[in-house]
Amino acid sequence: MAKQVLDSLDRHILKLISQDARIPFLEVARACNVSGAAIHQRVAKLTNLGIIKGSQFVIDPEKIGYETCAYMGLFLKEPEKFDQVVEELKKIPEVVECHYTTGGFDMFIKIYAVNNHHLLEIIHDKLQPLGLSRSETIISFNAAIDRQLSLKDIQQVSDEEDETTEE
Repeated sequence: MAKQVLDSLDRHILKLISQDARIPFLEVARACNVSGAAIHQRVAKLTNLGIIKGSQFVIDPEKIGYETCAYMGLFLKEPEKFDQVVEELKKIPEVVECHYTTGGFDMFIKIYAVNNHHLLEIIHDKLQPLGLSRSETIISFNAAIDRQLSLKDIQQVSDEEDETTEE
């Protein structure tokens, strides 16, 4: 996947909208000292490039009764069925992330459950039938850091690459 080159206007727009996805484009335009149409065009470009994946309201799982957050390393009996297992995992609403990783696990997932008993039901009734040879579960007590990638870091990466391409 090719990395996209962002100019300073793109980075400024991303910084503003990542801090507040509901910020009006005219406010972004004023902050960037460009027209509203320019902001619409840039946001459309960033969306078409896949840099912006959308905007959403973030629901706190704990506030709606999902008190257990768990991470699970899954070992498949038949690792070649990874794609089929992913499709089945998509049907389990409590599974909110799935990663193909290095290391011993075939895949790594994040789950929200109402409580530990509910987590056990998910593992036994929904995950085991997918063809697991075994799993390892880590329960999270609290997320000490939960954020998006810092736009400051994106700027540093882009600026460093700009400097190397100028040489």
